[in-house]
Amino acid sequence: MSKKNSINALRFLGVDAVNKANSGHPGIVLGAAPMVYSLFSGHLAYNPKKPDWFNRDRFVLSAGHGSALLYSTLHLTGYNLPMEEVKAFRQWGSKTPGHPEYKHTEGVECTTGPLGQGLSMAVGMAIAEGYLGANLNKDGFPMVDHYTYVVSGDGDLQEGVAMEAISLAGHLGLNKLILLFDSNDIQLDTPVSDATSDNIQKRFEAMNWNHLLVEDGEDSDAITAAIAEAKKSDAKPTVIEIKTVIGCGSPKEGTCATHGSPLGEENTAVTRKNLGWDHAPFEIPEEVYADFKDSNKDKGVKASEEWEAMLEKYTAAYPAEAKLLNQIINNDPIDIDFEKVFAAYEPKASYATRVSGGDILDLLQKESLLLIGGSADLASSTKIKGINGAFTHANPIGRNINFGVREHAMAAVVNGLVLHGLKGFCGGFFIFSDYMKPAMRLAALMGLPSIFAFTHDSIAVGEDGPTHEPIEQLAALRSTPNMDVIRPADANEVMAAYQLALESKSHPTSILLTRQNLPTLAIADKAGVAKGAYIISKEAAKLDAIIIATGSEVSLALNAQKALLEEGIDVRVVSMPSFFRYDAQDADYKESVLPKSCTKRVAVEMATSFGWAKYLGFEGKSVTIDKFGASANAEIVMDKYGFNIPNVVSVVKSLF
Repeated sequence: MSKKNSINALRFLGVDAVNKANSGHPGIVLGAAPMVYSLFSGHLAYNPKKPDWFNRDRFVLSAGHGSALLYSTLHLTGYNLPMEEVKAFRQWGSKTPGHPEYKHTEGVECTTGPLGQGLSMAVGMAIAEGYLGANLNKDGFPMVDHYTYVVSGDGDLQEGVAMEAISLAGHLGLNKLILLFDSNDIQLDTPVSDATSDNIQKRFEAMNWNHLLVEDGEDSDAITAAIAEAKKSDAKPTVIEIKTVIGCGSPKEGTCATHGSPLGEENTAVTRKNLGWDHAPFEIPEEVYADFKDSNKDKGVKASEEWEAMLEKYTAAYPAEAKLLNQIINNDPIDIDFEKVFAAYEPKASYATRVSGGDILDLLQKESLLLIGGSADLASSTKIKGINGAFTHANPIGRNINFGVREHAMAAVVNGLVLHGLKGFCGGFFIFSDYMKPAMRLAALMGLPSIFAFTHDSIAVGEDGPTHEPIEQLAALRSTPNMDVIRPADANEVMAAYQLALESKSHPTSILLTRQNLPTLAIADKAGVAKGAYIISKEAAKLDAIIIATGSEVSLALNAQKALLEEGIDVRVVSMPSFFRYDAQDADYKESVLPKSCTKRVAVEMATSFGWAKYLGFEGKSVTIDKFGASANAEIVMDKYGFNIPNVVSVVKSLF
């Protein structure tokens, strides 16, 4: 069976799926099939019967619109993706959605489609491989020793997040990261030359990458040889620029028309003839299946079996390291005695939660090697930093990633770390979550327990002014499905927030921390944080009203409660650090905290009022901010915006 037939099988299975759905992107399927075949048949170590084998090579289709090519590959290589699913491409309930989705389709390493994200997550995977290998590998036991491969197109390389990630990867010398660049000079609207005149080779080489060129994207032998050459690199990642023809073989090959529109029956017939594929739609000769199976016997299936046997010997020889490795493989709960760690920590009476957060993160990192991360050139201010020095090519056991001012890539890289089994975290000023949102959204979509910690969470930023004072960001993150947003009131709630973030298995967590000092509240309840909201201070005798507050405003609410009681108004104060968690509680618990009978409610939060209505009802009011901030001393800004005891008291009294 010739390689040409196997490559054509990849092509036409994808094209047939797009035609049947009358939706999809056939151009990349026809153009990039030879490079995918070369990778899977000649290099990629994978076991379709054990798709989660830990030491497999990772393959990321960053150009996620080429999903039909990926599904064709997964089907032909023996993953659990039967022909019926390929035929159901882009249909309701199928395993073959329009863009690849993590945990939805076996063999898909991460959700891709938003260009640049896959490449950036692959950088995180490559960091994780280097870090885990340095910590766990022993002489004769290369337990973590694999490559991370990416297929990207011109569009990926025009995205800012990709450039951030490529720059970071080159700086860190991630030599086991290999990018196959589908260089066809065409994008959706126009030729690439109409949008950019970058010299790709010089760009990558300037960012400390090797650049290899394959001039004929149909030459699978040349592609295979280039990948072999890339694997020899010992200090740099490698990009292999492969010159391809979009829509190869079709009547409109080399044009924008083949990017995102089905070929249709007539054009597909011509394409079949041009490429020499004499088979009906979805008809695959047995010889093709045999070719893929035979090519993977040694490098994939056999390697997987040998690794499993090595793991048994490794477990006997290095039980501590094996325990950690198995914890990752089995997705076990993190091995930290949180109660013991927190009992040893004594925060000051007045402490900014960014400072207590940094203290707590340091303590937790000392308890588990799984924690690794850093801040976007802000660690001295956010206090969110990895330990053991900086992660570099020369120091792969370092746990602080110097992300530089690359917020978007930072979030995507953290997702890659988590996809590889680590507890990745990152930090920045809350206002810059705007730069990170696309990657944070993907973390929520994939159900990744990524940790995004933000400081400078309100107008208390002060003198830096409205450009740096978050207003709408809190509501934006809270509105993201499957995103837990926790805004702690003090060091005790910070402890709970980090524990919950590290215990999560199915959602990311955003932790919002203050720049300004806050009183440490003896009445704060860590267990209450887990439920999203709790009564931090009950009414004295009768329930007249409820003040609901989050973060730094909880202490303000407590002071207002005292002032109101002196005026004969008996209020309850509820700390609500997480809407996400409170909404998940049963009706009885919700009623115990916010009884329906008490309709006089006031929310106090230094952010937009958007999102509070469901807790306040028609009679409730809020002390919130629905305009941008201002530049002045933080205490003055907060006072001018009404975050003071007299104003909170006045708003509560206005309900009566």
